[in-house]
Amino acid sequence: MAYYGKSKRVFCEDLSMNLVRFINSFGYAMAGLRYAFGTQQNLRIHVVVGTVVIGLGVVVLRSFLEWAVLLLTIGMVLISELINTAVEATVDLLSPEYASSAKIAKDVSAAAVFMAALVSIVVGSCLFMPHLGGLWMFLGKRLGL
Repeated sequence: MAYYGKSKRVFCEDLSMNLVRFINSFGYAMAGLRYAFGTQQNLRIHVVVGTVVIGLGVVVLRSFLEWAVLLLTIGMVLISELINTAVEATVDLLSPEYASSAKIAKDVSAAAVFMAALVSIVVGSCLFMPHLGGLWMFLGKRLGL
C-alpha cells in the first residue's frame, strides 16, 4: 500500500489535521455570518423578507421545482449580500481614504445585490401569481373593485 510516500502514522496525522482545519472552517463561516448579520441592515431585511416568502410558500407552493427555484432565488440574494459585505470590507481595508476606483467597486457590488433583489421579485411573481390569481379575483369581487 502506498501512502503517498509517508508512513501510515504520518498519513493519519495529516488526515486528522485536515479534519480539524475542515471543522474549524465552519466556525470561520459562522463568524462571518454573525458579523454580516450584526452589521448589515440590508442582510437582516433580506432574511426577514425571505422568511416571510418561505411562509407564504408553505401555504401556496406545491411542487418540488417551485420550492427549488424559490430557495435558490432567496439564496442568490443572501449570497450576493454577503459578497457585497466582503467587497466593502476589503475596499475599506485597501483604500482607507476616498478613491474613485474604490467607490466604483463598492457601487458595482451594491448594484449586484440590487439586481439579485430585482430578479428575485420577478421570479417570486412568476412562482406565486398563478396560485394567488384566484385570491386577487375573489378579493376584488368582495371589495367591489
